[in-house]
Amino acid sequence: MGILNVTPDSFSDGGKFLNTDAAVAHGRRLIAEGADLLDIGGESTRPGATPVTEAEELQRVLPVIRALAAQVQVPLSVDTMKPAVARAALEAGASIVNDVAANRTSPEMWEAVAVTGAGYIAMHMQGTPQTMQHSPTYTDVVSDLQAFFNERLDRLEAAGVKAEQVALDPGIGFGKTPEQNLDLLARMAELRTRARPLLVGISRKSFIGKLLGLEPHERIAAGLACTVWAAGEGAEVFRTHDVAATVQALRMREAVASRKPGTR
Repeated sequence: MGILNVTPDSFSDGGKFLNTDAAVAHGRRLIAEGADLLDIGGESTRPGATPVTEAEELQRVLPVIRALAAQVQVPLSVDTMKPAVARAALEAGASIVNDVAANRTSPEMWEAVAVTGAGYIAMHMQGTPQTMQHSPTYTDVVSDLQAFFNERLDRLEAAGVKAEQVALDPGIGFGKTPEQNLDLLARMAELRTRARPLLVGISRKSFIGKLLGLEPHERIAAGLACTVWAAGEGAEVFRTHDVAATVQALRMREAVASRKPGTR
């Protein structure tokens, strides 16, 4: 899943693709590098990010989605917490909603997904982007996420969203300490719930910087190491800024795994 941020303030690439033509060109470049789908976002969800209005978010993402939908064949995902933005994006050509606020209490987003039959990514986040890194606390982060995913799938089903529409994202870096992120990666296989695919977003995340003292552009190798680990633990979708490098790492892992006795 190639990341296409149409924002001025995302932590790694903010401001690079605010222009629609630049965003579309970058999306096409990510596909050429091997992206199987694109995730288009108009509101930063980095820690402490300032929320944007519904109108501003629509103005950022809709022209890009419409242009890409007319030019490419890969599925388009809209990265949004707002039901109205999700509905408009699906009408414009997106087919997946990536919802970092899947911990919501209102079913309005889920009803939109149910009506359209769109794919839905339910991500775990403790708090909001403005508060999520204020001393995140868990009884046991893996067990707590297992319970969250099971409860979320029950509520999605009650709202009319079929299980096959849903992927699950543990929300690496969203309301977790570096140590809690490591626990999630180490025990990723335990998060597999009801045969739903796991999506992980590790690319250039701040926990890598905190552990290794690296700036965002210096975190690619460490992120690839985490990605290859997560793939071995059963993760199936990888949200990344660095598509070409991620594809290479995953293909190499597959080549090695295919030589392991009993897997051919």
